Amino acid sequence: MTHADFVHLRVHSAYSLSEGAIKIGDLAELCTTFNMPAVAITDTNNLFGALEFSLTLRKVGVQPIIGCQLYLKREDGSGEASGLSPDQIVLLAQSETGYQNLLKLSSISYLGGHNKDSLEISLDDLAANAEGLIALTGGPAGPIGRRLAEGQDPAADQCLERLKSIYPNRLYVELMRHGLAIENKIEGRLIDLAYKHNLPLIATNEVFFADREMHQAHDALICIAAGVTIDDENRRQETPEHYFKSASEMKALFADIPEAIDNTLIVAQRCAFMPESRDPILPPYAQLEGRTEIDALTEMSKKGLDKRLALAGPEHTPEEYYKRLEYEVGVIEEMGYAGYFLIVADFIQWAKNKGIPVGPGRGSGAGSVVAWALTITDLDPLRWGLLFERFLNPERISMPDFDVDFCKNRRDEVIEYVQTTYGRDKVAQIITFGKLEARAVLRDVGRVLGMPYGQVDRICKLVPYNPAKPIKLQQALESEPQLAELFDQEEDIRRLFNIALQLEGLFRHASTHAAGVVIGDRPLDSLVPLYRDPRSEMPVTQFNMKYVEMAGLVKFDFLGLKTLTVLSEAQSLLKERGVDIDLETVPLGDEPTYKMFCRGETTGVFQLESSGMRDVIRKLGPDRFEDIIALVSLYRPGPMDNIPSYINRKHGDEEPDYMHPLIKDILKETHGIMIYQEQVMQIAQELSGYTLGGADLLRRAMGKKIQSEMDAQRKTFIDGAMERHVSKGVAGHIFEQVNKFAGYGFNKSHAAAYALVAYQTGYLKANYPVEFLAASMSLDAGNIDKLNAFRTELDRLKIELLPPDVNRSEANFTVETAAGGALSVRYALGALKNVGAEAMRLLVLEREENGVFESIFDFVTRLDTQVVNKRQMENLARAGAFDTLNPNRQQVFRAVELLLRHASLAQSERASNQTNLFGDVMSQEILPPLPDIEDWGGQERLQEEFLAIGFYLSAHPLEAYAKSFERMNVRCWREVSTGMVKETIIKLAGIVAGKRVINGKRGKLAFVQMSDMTGVFEITIFSELLAGVSDLLEGGVPLLVNATVQKNGEDFRVTATRIEPLEEAASRAAAGLQIFLRDDKPVRSLSSVIKEHGVRGNGRVSIMLDIQDQDIEIDLDQRYRITPQFRAAVKSIAGVVDVRDI
Repeated sequence: MTHADFVHLRVHSAYSLSEGAIKIGDLAELCTTFNMPAVAITDTNNLFGALEFSLTLRKVGVQPIIGCQLYLKREDGSGEASGLSPDQIVLLAQSETGYQNLLKLSSISYLGGHNKDSLEISLDDLAANAEGLIALTGGPAGPIGRRLAEGQDPAADQCLERLKSIYPNRLYVELMRHGLAIENKIEGRLIDLAYKHNLPLIATNEVFFADREMHQAHDALICIAAGVTIDDENRRQETPEHYFKSASEMKALFADIPEAIDNTLIVAQRCAFMPESRDPILPPYAQLEGRTEIDALTEMSKKGLDKRLALAGPEHTPEEYYKRLEYEVGVIEEMGYAGYFLIVADFIQWAKNKGIPVGPGRGSGAGSVVAWALTITDLDPLRWGLLFERFLNPERISMPDFDVDFCKNRRDEVIEYVQTTYGRDKVAQIITFGKLEARAVLRDVGRVLGMPYGQVDRICKLVPYNPAKPIKLQQALESEPQLAELFDQEEDIRRLFNIALQLEGLFRHASTHAAGVVIGDRPLDSLVPLYRDPRSEMPVTQFNMKYVEMAGLVKFDFLGLKTLTVLSEAQSLLKERGVDIDLETVPLGDEPTYKMFCRGETTGVFQLESSGMRDVIRKLGPDRFEDIIALVSLYRPGPMDNIPSYINRKHGDEEPDYMHPLIKDILKETHGIMIYQEQVMQIAQELSGYTLGGADLLRRAMGKKIQSEMDAQRKTFIDGAMERHVSKGVAGHIFEQVNKFAGYGFNKSHAAAYALVAYQTGYLKANYPVEFLAASMSLDAGNIDKLNAFRTELDRLKIELLPPDVNRSEANFTVETAAGGALSVRYALGALKNVGAEAMRLLVLEREENGVFESIFDFVTRLDTQVVNKRQMENLARAGAFDTLNPNRQQVFRAVELLLRHASLAQSERASNQTNLFGDVMSQEILPPLPDIEDWGGQERLQEEFLAIGFYLSAHPLEAYAKSFERMNVRCWREVSTGMVKETIIKLAGIVAGKRVINGKRGKLAFVQMSDMTGVFEITIFSELLAGVSDLLEGGVPLLVNATVQKNGEDFRVTATRIEPLEEAASRAAAGLQIFLRDDKPVRSLSSVIKEHGVRGNGRVSIMLDIQDQDIEIDLDQRYRITPQFRAAVKSIAGVVDVRDI
């Protein structure tokens, strides 16, 4: 016999998530190693890997058998309700009909109606979808084995009879020998039942891992899935025997029942179906109205183009557009993709009609005039030199692929429309799988091994982190000496890595792809199995993006782009004051926008806000839309090297090199520098006579760098150029330049579309900064760093950021107009920490329906304690949201429990007549007194505000030192982060916000988070300095830092060289102190402190009194030394509001 005489029919691949530990490629290798003619995968409840498995195994000459281990509902009523495991049954696809039924059964397990939270199917489900399937009884965990183990022999007999009727001549009684007591207990009776019912026996080994050596790693994987440690005794454990055994091992194991081994080959021979890839199956367009799809496309695109040309005032003649349209429609018809264009146009036009913001395009689709005419895209392809062949090449058959950006808050409405229009059973999202990557697998394995979190965290942080190109653990061990040293020296870390290395790359969980949606021409479960993400109601394909397309389904990308939501929110805010902006018609030559770009003031501007980009844009000084397209394309690794040359050529400091007159017009727009893939195609067309389709093939060949293909293309290119009277040497030089560039050339269609969104955000910021920044803050309400950056930008623009106020704020950031007409931004209640945006929306709704809150007691009387709790009340008080009801923040904060008790009483009174979440105002009663307590002092008030907001809003503790900063030449963080500071050795001042200390190669080092008036930054402190300053690195402590600054990509690395308390440094620099008082109560205490701590010197002391809305300034006759002790003693006096440097 040329092949092994046993076939594994019970293999769990890595798609048995956090259970199986064999990747599909490794399974193929195992089968070829053991010379097995066939193999079945039977992943738990799913067919995630079915198509990948089929295509991979057949390539190596192994017959793939598609199977599934399904959970079977206990027919006696026990099971999940009793906390018991469901039964298991194994089904194998014998034919295409069987495969179709397996798709349905797997889909039913996730989407079926028995119990939404259950994956169980019933015997009736099996009976309704039984044709073409071979069934194995499931071993000890199957319905027969489980009943026998429980001593229910008659019930086991009846159940076997039922399964036999469902699968006539297709039911096998499954025997397992993993060394488990239950297997020995039931095997004899299983064999007896098989002979009684004349059913064949079959031997299986339930495979979870490749070899016996991987048992320990697999055990850790099971623990990761269950969230337990390996020391937990009450957990699932598999034996070391659950590995991929050879045929000889299985034959020896079942030497007494050879028929059970032989029957595995018989089953393999009976299973004669392998799923294959299919050509794309396009759904029919839903609005044909008696037309063919191509007729509908021709008619709609012609009408759409008429409208576009009537509005646009194009630079090209109408004849050029209609000629291009006719050509594109012909290509689309020839390739059979008319329906695709119509469907995309349908849901985009529906979205636009509903006021849902849609992006101007993304990817190469923006190069199509048909797409522009149908309003799929919003960029004129002829005006901007965008090529259709880059999107749809008649010489390279491939599906078109429109990626469509929608407002992220309303994207789901568009998907809902598609479901309604094309059928809910024909529309689904696409699954994606999370893997155990390097750092993640170390953390998971460390946890299940019971290792200390700090130790594991320290090790993980030594693994280089690059999301764009994740590093493997083995690479990390080889490239990081400290990791290698730990691995060699510490046994527990060696064990951690040995297990993690075996589990790395396995699937951990399934989730839903962020954008992909498939639409079928038939119920999807006849083409692919379906899954339900627990976080979504919408079905999801069990095949991932790659394999769902190979199964014949056409993917549509519905992306949620936050920037579109920002633009929409800004437009809504503008409408509130009567300004209506249509972003599709804003002029692309707006002078204020380009002036703002030239100043590098691009915080919040899509694609242009990074510090590096701001630096480039300042140097470039863009004055036309083409410059923005070029920037989006150039600001990437590789092309970035051409930025200095592009800038110099634009400003006339460097002569452009067009290489040959034939291609000058192609390169003129980019000053002789090849930036776009489209330029590669146009050069090949103009210089060498390529068709644009052929030029696209050249572009792709250059990207792949296949030598034989490149040699052929080089000859074609040079021969074609020589026919146009270009010398061989020049043609060869141009080919080499094009080839050098093509590897990193950018898709101009995509760049132009994103440049348009960048320009639109810039236009709004330059012309309507208040609304734009309010909208931007609303969309980043959960990101403290971004909010602080926007606050800094408001400060720079001298736009007031009003504090949160329960009577003025909404859940989102809003715009307010002062009496004099000045616009300001009101802080959002929903952006406060730990209050919850939904609770704040309900609070605002109550205010809108029943009027403003009259007092703090009115507020709590009207609220529902289920909506606003103690922590929310405390943070509202800390943030100053009650200041208009009671300005004493500490009094409200200390009274929260009393106020909530009062609210609870009010709620009880109206419980019998509750009409809304906030209820009605309580009847008059005697109100309890609030605690008699002074408000927080200035510094403490700011610190409490910081806890609630995440940064200092009403003021910053460092503002008191502003005059001293000038004298000491202290730089603010905004100057550093925007590239305004050119020095590499500077002084920074900041308040300590947090720190992280780790063990580095040369001892301990600390990463300390600090904030100043303009932003949040991090400093690195190495061991030499850390030893002397560690006691200063406490939260809230103000420090002066001498540091070196290095640019590190988009970020800056700040390394401290000297640190001292800011109080001491400021005392040396201060010319005096201003002491602010609310009233005259603290004067006596102040006098005592001055007598006790005041030492004669040169510092002026001024007392600022706020009495009856009048500011009174009193200068003390005596001059004092402004020591840290003197300053601290003054600050500590109750009633002192603030202390500032003079």
